[in-house]
Amino acid sequence: MPDEVLSQTEVENLLSALNPGAGGKATASHKSSSNAPRIRDKVTAYDFKRPERVGKDQMRALQTLHEGFGRNFGAALSALLRSIVDVKLTSVDQLTYSEFIFSLENPTCFNLLKAEPLESNLILDINPAILYPIVDRLLGGGRETGPVARRPLTEIELRLVARITGLFLEELRRAWENVLALDLAVIRVESNPQLVQIVPPNEVVILISFELTVGDVRGMMNLCIPFNSIERISSKLSSNSWVAYGRHDATSETVATISQNLRGAPVEVVVELAESKITTRQLIGLRVNDIITTEKDIHDPLVVSVEGVPKFRALPGALKGQKAIRIHDQVKPTA
Repeated sequence: MPDEVLSQTEVENLLSALNPGAGGKATASHKSSSNAPRIRDKVTAYDFKRPERVGKDQMRALQTLHEGFGRNFGAALSALLRSIVDVKLTSVDQLTYSEFIFSLENPTCFNLLKAEPLESNLILDINPAILYPIVDRLLGGGRETGPVARRPLTEIELRLVARITGLFLEELRRAWENVLALDLAVIRVESNPQLVQIVPPNEVVILISFELTVGDVRGMMNLCIPFNSIERISSKLSSNSWVAYGRHDATSETVATISQNLRGAPVEVVVELAESKITTRQLIGLRVNDIITTEKDIHDPLVVSVEGVPKFRALPGALKGQKAIRIHDQVKPTA
């Protein structure tokens, strides 16, 4: 009987006849390894409780907008306290409303804001770690700060805090005016953040956090914007339209206002009589009534410079007993 070499298929059939379970696995393993293509997919778990609803362009636009707001608010607060206050934007994130609420201290200064024409309310939270030192300075306290009080604000403190929130809302209105004209006001102030429910717990909100530094004291101030309140104007917050909203065509009113302001601005006008060179020995030897000769002819026009830029040529003279010049022509600008 001649020698016969079994093929791979015949070997697998024999193995499957001896052990159907093992053979089936071997055959399936072989088919999957030889025929099925290798797919390497990176699978990321999707959290339905925290969807990413705000686009990257909108997030970048919000960050740019509130960076400028932080600088302006810091300057306004510094003028109020008569002390340097540094306001720095630390983060712009999107999270659920429940996550935002449970991240706050209790008690805190929880301001519910009306922001017409936005549909939903906003929230401004001021951390007690920075709020009480600011109130202490408004009441005439020094730089020394004691332990932070763990209690709700009193009526007097609420009136002082209203001055701080008033500055915040005014600067926020100015920062948003290129996107949307907001009518901002404080509806009420709470100490327990869990008592205020402006949106469902799983609703997405945008949390804009600022770090305030007054002397050696630091604390956080958070602005919470529900996504459903800015969903309709999200197109205005895109990076492309953001630049367009910052630029406006000149109107006749703005041109008239700028022209009126420029008319009253003082400028320096200098008339150059002549130019010459002398030695240091001659300079030291100058005395009263000495005459310095120049190469300039007496009938040549004089150069009139405005803020150091040559603008006109003029002729010297006198008017009502005062030295004067008469404009002869205009100096052509050099390219």
